[in-house]
Amino acid sequence: MESLHSEKLASQTSSAASQQFLDVAEVKEGVVVLKNGSFRAILAVSAINFDLKSTDEQEAITGQYQNFLNSLDFPVQILISSRKLNVDGYIEFIEQKEKQQDNELLKLQISEYKNFIRRLVSVANIMDKNFYIVVPFSPIENQEKSFLSNMLGNLNAKKGILEKRENFNTYKSQLYQRIDHISASLSGIGLRIAPLDTQELVELLYKSYNPNIFMDTKLGDINSMELK
Repeated sequence: MESLHSEKLASQTSSAASQQFLDVAEVKEGVVVLKNGSFRAILAVSAINFDLKSTDEQEAITGQYQNFLNSLDFPVQILISSRKLNVDGYIEFIEQKEKQQDNELLKLQISEYKNFIRRLVSVANIMDKNFYIVVPFSPIENQEKSFLSNMLGNLNAKKGILEKRENFNTYKSQLYQRIDHISASLSGIGLRIAPLDTQELVELLYKSYNPNIFMDTKLGDINSMELK
C-alpha cells in the first residue's frame, strides 16, 4: 500500500511539475485564458483546392486574402495540425453495413471494399490536416494596487468575483469582435469559419501536448472535468 501511495504521489507531482511549463491557465466558455491574463480563441477553417480554380478565381482569392491581411490591426497565428488518419470508426461502420446486408453479392463487395481500405491505410501514409486561426486579445490592466485597495478587495470578496466576471465578459466580447472581422473577411474567399467550443479546445490542446497518444483518444464530458 505504501508503494502504491508513493507511485500515485510521484505521478501527481510529475503532473503538477509539467503544468508549470504550460502557458494555459484555464479554458472556459470557448476561450483559452493564458497565465499572463491574455485570451485566445481558436477558429477551425475549411480548405479550398486552389489548384483546381481558374486563373481568374485564383487571382480573386489571392487579392481578397491580401486585403484580409492588410485589414488586420492585431496579430494572428495560422496553425496546421497534421495527424495520421485513423479509419477504425469508418471500418466499424462498414462492418455494421456488411452484417445488415441480406444480398450475398453486395455483402461480398462490402467485405472486399473493407479489406481494400485496410490495405490502403497500412501501406500509405494518409494524413488528416486541420487548419486553425488563433486569435489573441490582451487586456490592459493596472497591476499596481495600493495596500488599501488590497484590503478592501479581501473584505469584499463577492464584489471582486463579480468584477472579475464582468471583466471576463467584456474581454470576451472584444475578442469575438475580432472573430467576426476574420469570419466576414475570409467568407468572401469561400472559407467556412467556426470557433472551437470549450470541449473542442481542450481536445485540441490535449492532442497538441500529447502527440504520441493515439489519435482517437477521447476525453470525458467537459462538465465533469476540473480545469485549473
